[in-house]
Amino acid sequence: CSASSRAYVPASIWNDGFKEEFAAEVDAIAMGDVTDLSNFIGAVIDERAFAKNKAAIDRAAADPTCTIVAGGTYDDSVGYFVRPTVIACTDPANEVFTTEYFGPILAIHVYEDAQYDAMLAQMESVSAYALTGAVISGDRAAAADTMAKLRYAAGNFYINDKSTGAVVGQQPFGGGRASGTNDKAGAPQNLMRWTLTRAIKESLVSPTDYRYPHMG
Repeated sequence: CSASSRAYVPASIWNDGFKEEFAAEVDAIAMGDVTDLSNFIGAVIDERAFAKNKAAIDRAAADPTCTIVAGGTYDDSVGYFVRPTVIACTDPANEVFTTEYFGPILAIHVYEDAQYDAMLAQMESVSAYALTGAVISGDRAAAADTMAKLRYAAGNFYINDKSTGAVVGQQPFGGGRASGTNDKAGAPQNLMRWTLTRAIKESLVSPTDYRYPHMG
């Protein structure tokens, strides 16, 4: 299950070769000048964004509860490039799970399979953000239960699909909590943001007395 820049993976999957396969996939992501369409990812937007992501990676590298599984490098010699970075962390309350870095950093918490409900309860409220979430599961009941429990934790929610790529005009809602007001361009609800509500009453039979009927 993922929301923003964090993901929770059951130990049975993580320890069954998924870790190595996922890390290799991330490290193989093509990065560079976006005018070259063979690149999947470009630089972060500016020096400030680069500094924030660099600090996050350096902090995680020095944190004994964190392990950098993929990426972990950066270069601002020509542009502000941060390699897609995966950080595995044993502390589910760590900063990597509560802070939005606005960069290619993904934090992963590996939980014991039998602790799914406890994990879900903890992650639901650990972050102030509530933009996007997803659950990957072959168990339809488990997916429905997760969706219900995360109803306030993710304005955009995906079941068995990637949790990125919301398009204006196709997905009308944004996030809740610190992620926004839950509406955005493309939604009818957004139009209310641009209107001034008025209440107008027209009486076709003019009153002849100020008193109410019960006063007679």
